[in-house]
Amino acid sequence: MADDLAGLLAAGERAAFHGRPAAGVEPLRRAVDIAAGEGLVAEAAAAGWLLGVCLASAGRYGGALEVLDPLVGGHGAAENRVLAALASATVASVHRQLGRHSVAQGYDERALEGSEGAGEAGFDALLGLAADAVGLGDVGAAEARLAEAAALAEGRGEGDWWRQRVRLGWVRAEVALLDGRPEAAVAAAHDAVELAEHSGAPRHVAKGLLFLGVGQLEAGRTDEAAAVLRRAGLLAESLGTLPLQWPVRAVLGALLAADHPEDSAQALASARRAVTAIAEDLPEDLRGPWLARPDVEALLEA
Repeated sequence: MADDLAGLLAAGERAAFHGRPAAGVEPLRRAVDIAAGEGLVAEAAAAGWLLGVCLASAGRYGGALEVLDPLVGGHGAAENRVLAALASATVASVHRQLGRHSVAQGYDERALEGSEGAGEAGFDALLGLAADAVGLGDVGAAEARLAEAAALAEGRGEGDWWRQRVRLGWVRAEVALLDGRPEAAVAAAHDAVELAEHSGAPRHVAKGLLFLGVGQLEAGRTDEAAAVLRRAGLLAESLGTLPLQWPVRAVLGALLAADHPEDSAQALASARRAVTAIAEDLPEDLRGPWLARPDVEALLEA
């Protein structure tokens, strides 16, 4: 049984970070059941966190919250507290993707407290707080939290913490865009894409390409942006990552509207399908606000 559990956890982790996230859902559900049945509390929590990551990455936010919410209150052993902090930071990410930045900030602060600002959980909390600040339009707070997260990554070996280093590039790009520095955003996103490619992480490549394309667009490099966003959209769709598919296709659709109306229409239709699919998995109290978000509402009415 232990061998089965280890194999299921490994399969789930590969799907979460190196493959199609939906492929990890069934193995990780089985892992949760096996670990819980054997009384392996930490293993059940680890499997649950990875399951939440897979569901959230696929855009199944309602399912992700259902899995992650019980883990947020973990206490007792240090390992349980770390997993609770990781779960809290992932819940924050879900709310951030829904545009609920203040709610996300609360979960990230909880993750920071639980992790004591150390390790991977501490990193996730600090970087999440930087991203929350971007969403709230606070450049100063975003830069401060970003610097704290970067300091945690310093001193790690080149091959260590690839996921954290990629995500640093994303948030550096976000902060630069918020601060009106598109070329800096392009540079940060480009580095993130290269590292994600080297690490064999296609979902992270796709998200890096989204930031790269937006940065190029803001810098006036529209032809480059269109090519990058096309690649990002194809990759996001192949992976079934709805949270990436809809913004990539929405931006591309707007970019192509004047000169390539048919391509624009196809891109916008893809974005609408993704937005609708995300809504279908949300509980009622989150579905309405999601569909009423100004950018989502505009997309659906276009």
